[in-house]
Amino acid sequence: MVYTERNGDQRHHLKSMLMRESLLDKDLQKSTETPVIRMLPDAHVIKIGGRSIIDAGRAVTYPLVEALATSLQSKKLIIGTGGGARSRHLFSIGIDLGMPTGVLAELAQADALGNAHILGALLAPYGVVAIPPEIFGHLLPLFIHTVPGVIFTGVPPYSLWEHPPALGRIPPHGSDTGSFLLAECFGCKNPILVKDVDGLYDQDPKTNPTANFIGEISSSEIKKRNFETLPFDRILLDLLDHSKLIRQFQIVNGRKPERIVAALQGEHVGTIVYAG
Repeated sequence: MVYTERNGDQRHHLKSMLMRESLLDKDLQKSTETPVIRMLPDAHVIKIGGRSIIDAGRAVTYPLVEALATSLQSKKLIIGTGGGARSRHLFSIGIDLGMPTGVLAELAQADALGNAHILGALLAPYGVVAIPPEIFGHLLPLFIHTVPGVIFTGVPPYSLWEHPPALGRIPPHGSDTGSFLLAECFGCKNPILVKDVDGLYDQDPKTNPTANFIGEISSSEIKKRNFETLPFDRILLDLLDHSKLIRQFQIVNGRKPERIVAALQGEHVGTIVYAG
């Protein structure tokens, strides 16, 4: 550590561009635009939907587990889980009782953690472990270099400090967001979001059979077109634009598990959303 004396006052000061400046100064913030290291560049982050996949039971979940097991033979996987129907039920009760967004976020965490343990049990024969949120971030590099894959609750731990949404009270940072933020922080490969649709459509394909599939689209174009619904957390669009390492993610259909294997091989088999 380098110390310097200033103005002959015999006091020691840290030599740092941040030491005596406001961290809110725009010019200072701009000066921090420096390269960011990738801590786990070879790891794949894949988010498994709770409602879309795990809630569907054995018929949908078991083939997905087999696809993940195939990929685990050659890939390091960091698997995030989302909540399902239970989260929606809890949200309904909590909103009716007047619970704030932060409390609803706590409830979402609990449901996603339950799905992490379920998926962890199914993948245990392949050496995959579910890691408690309290130690996940600190020990992730150790675990990912020790075992072929790990599972975590994709809901980010904002908990009571969850950001208020622009509309309504449902927590804006869901498990898609948490999985994306993890990939960004650790510098992993582009995230894969596993849903029950082939990707993004211009309308909800479940209610409109004439909806048009979109294979590739930018975050700015999605904002411009203002889709009524999206198959991922809407806040991902802003995060994607501001991220330093992750510049795109892909949505794939987990009910066609062969597409998961292909996506992990780098193939374009769903919708790619990219920054721009």
